[in-house]
Amino acid sequence: MHQSRLRLREWAIVTDTAAAASGLDEASARTLRFSILISAIRCTLTYVILPFVAPIIRLAPGVGPAVGIPIAVVALWANVASIKRHWRSDHRWKWPVSVLNAGIIVLLVILLVLDIGQLL
Repeated sequence: MHQSRLRLREWAIVTDTAAAASGLDEASARTLRFSILISAIRCTLTYVILPFVAPIIRLAPGVGPAVGIPIAVVALWANVASIKRHWRSDHRWKWPVSVLNAGIIVLLVILLVLDIGQLL
């Protein structure tokens, strides 16, 4: 087995049992949808709703990062869980889903660092 695949399988704690036959495919899809939904909510709040709505309702400046940080942490957790679940179930889309989630994770980490920088 290729070294990177072996490392990814070890990280995801994938065993050679019949995980794919245990109905994890739907659970994998559900986890992926949840992780993308959380990331989308975070971006929508931070970059669409708060910049325009906050001044109208006289919300304190700097509330965006205070809202964005906890949501980003949940989104990071959800994306990692999605990757792990897809690998555990040996889902046929595990590589594309892992790449998609990894891209979202990179963007979330960048946004998290920017949010933390705004609070400091």
